[in-house]
Amino acid sequence: MAYTEVEGTRHPLRMWADPHTVEQQAMQQLRNVANLPWVHGVAVMPDVHHGKGATVGSVIAMREAVSPAAVGVDIGCGMSAVKTTYKISQLPDNLAYLRSKLEQAVPVGFGHHKRPVDPTKIHGMKGSGWAEFWKGFDDLAPAVHARRDRAEVQLGTLGGGNHFLEVCADGDDFVWIVLHSGSRNIGKELAEHHIGIARKLSHNQGLVDRDLAVFLGGTPEMDAYRRDLYWAQDYARRNRALMMGLICDVLRRHLPNIAFEQTISCHHNYVAEERYDGVDVLVTRKGAIRAGGGELGIIPGSMATGTYIVKGLGNGAAFNSASHGAGRKMSRTKAKKTFTVKDLEEQTFGVECRKDAGVIDEIPGAYKNIEDVMAAQTDLVEVVAHLRQLISIKG
Repeated sequence: MAYTEVEGTRHPLRMWADPHTVEQQAMQQLRNVANLPWVHGVAVMPDVHHGKGATVGSVIAMREAVSPAAVGVDIGCGMSAVKTTYKISQLPDNLAYLRSKLEQAVPVGFGHHKRPVDPTKIHGMKGSGWAEFWKGFDDLAPAVHARRDRAEVQLGTLGGGNHFLEVCADGDDFVWIVLHSGSRNIGKELAEHHIGIARKLSHNQGLVDRDLAVFLGGTPEMDAYRRDLYWAQDYARRNRALMMGLICDVLRRHLPNIAFEQTISCHHNYVAEERYDGVDVLVTRKGAIRAGGGELGIIPGSMATGTYIVKGLGNGAAFNSASHGAGRKMSRTKAKKTFTVKDLEEQTFGVECRKDAGVIDEIPGAYKNIEDVMAAQTDLVEVVAHLRQLISIKG
């Protein structure tokens, strides 16, 4: 699909979604962003939907400015995936048992480890700069210093909502592990702290939406935000790496002679320094992944509709980006009112997962059709593998 350029905005607004089918609230948010004075351009992904300040599924390039709401409150949220040497035929018949062992190793929802996980005890985690990473906590905003103990025991945990841990299989029946998680509570608190500061700055007082408040380059507020932001992005990356280490250790204990390929990892709520049209910009991807030429990425559907491993095509018009998933088509509240446990059982048939009222808001029917989303971005990514779920763990 070629993009549609929306007319009547101050800066380019390119959409890989049909503007006529995007909810009105989301379209207004996109126009609001594209009219900000600091914006270089906006690329809209096919999974776009309404969010706080900025839509989920938007890529915003700014000159010497960044809006915390255009990053998202779950800083560094993203995906990891690893292919194993196992095939489906080698898995045990009782996937419920394997699921229970994975849930014991990786706390979900509001759960956390009883004590901080020692990375040096996890296969492949030793010597990854952990001491330096935690030393950086002391430089974060004083408002979160009391949260260190919590941040330590939450490292290596999944969280709730749309975060998940899955065992999948590709078209050749090879087994994969797929993770979706972020920076847990510490990332959320840092984001909310800085959004609060940005809203009070004088240059943000006349904005049509105060949630789009920005920090400007060369100011102490911007420096403080970027310091905390990059630390939280690293926390999210390490959180997924630690979980993947715990998961792989479980599989080594229960699946003889299993081995793992190189892990694929990508953020989809983050900031990066990039250059387009000869201009240095700060690119925020909120519900979008980087898809530079040849770069591997991960685009999940929902609990039972599979995940795509993709390779970026390096489309500069989209700021080298692609969607982060299927995207919601209804709110969690509406999903709970619309669907029943029976609907959940039917829509997740054949997948070993929770089938109770606690996860109805994550039912596949609450999400856009992942096939439609992929069809809308054939000029952004090419498909490497389509994974189907065997086990899906949610909080």
